[in-house]
Amino acid sequence: MECSATRGSLSANGELVTRLTLESAMVCGACSHTGRVRENNEDSFRAEPELNLFVLSDGMGGMASGEVASRLTVDAVVTHCREADVNPSVPYIGKPFDGVTPITNRLASGVRLASRIVNRAARKHEAHRGMGATVVAVRCVDERVSIAHVGDSRVYLLRDDRLEQVTQDHSFTAEHVRHRRSAKHDAEVRGLQSLLTRAIGVEEAVEVDVNEEVVLGTDTLLLCSDGLTRELSDFEIATLLKETEDVQEAADRLVRLANEKGGGDNITAIVLRQRPLTGLFSGIRRLGRWFWGRRAQT
Repeated sequence: MECSATRGSLSANGELVTRLTLESAMVCGACSHTGRVRENNEDSFRAEPELNLFVLSDGMGGMASGEVASRLTVDAVVTHCREADVNPSVPYIGKPFDGVTPITNRLASGVRLASRIVNRAARKHEAHRGMGATVVAVRCVDERVSIAHVGDSRVYLLRDDRLEQVTQDHSFTAEHVRHRRSAKHDAEVRGLQSLLTRAIGVEEAVEVDVNEEVVLGTDTLLLCSDGLTRELSDFEIATLLKETEDVQEAADRLVRLANEKGGGDNITAIVLRQRPLTGLFSGIRRLGRWFWGRRAQT
């Protein structure tokens, strides 16, 4: 699988494989591939190293529509966060959540704005009627990671030997599992495995899930579309991440293995780790980790 590499701010969309390595407080490697079945890539991602902001979206609607929806989604989130960094008085879209940081609320606001933009574009252009997208957006500030998401693209956290899915899928299958429905319902839901209960752009307003994680220096974060998780088990993902030190190599290997397992959908993986710091900065980071750890226990 051939990959083109770049540095800096980059968005990925199209039939090619795209990968990147970024210089920032987070070390990032990413790879996106059409897969072995689809003709075009409806996944998009953006990585903004100076903001420590990473966004991934999986488009729906077929052919060009899915590509348009995912591209509009990632661009809306990044633009909204960038504008708010320059001017903190930029209004929030929707009601802010209680008990989370302004960074997290701004991510959620950007996701709500994306749903509004995608929905209006779909209504305006007949060819794009019914298009939508999933989204996961992550922003890392000091030892804290803010997450906002809609749909069934995922964020995982690998800590030591344990891989945890820190987002919950908004899909009929996931709702079924969470509520432990009856065997009769299990049979009925099998045909609805790919249907989402929430998506960007279906309506102007969308319900966004948010959460915050304290990230340790040895942790790994993975953002991915469902093209990866349909082919690979959590065990396979965890094993590959644990045995691969370089983040770009890890992203490439995840996508390659998903293709080897079938590649039935577009596949995108973004792997994040904290950049090692030394001296004074290392001491500050350890102090921050202790502080947030104490807060998490209270």
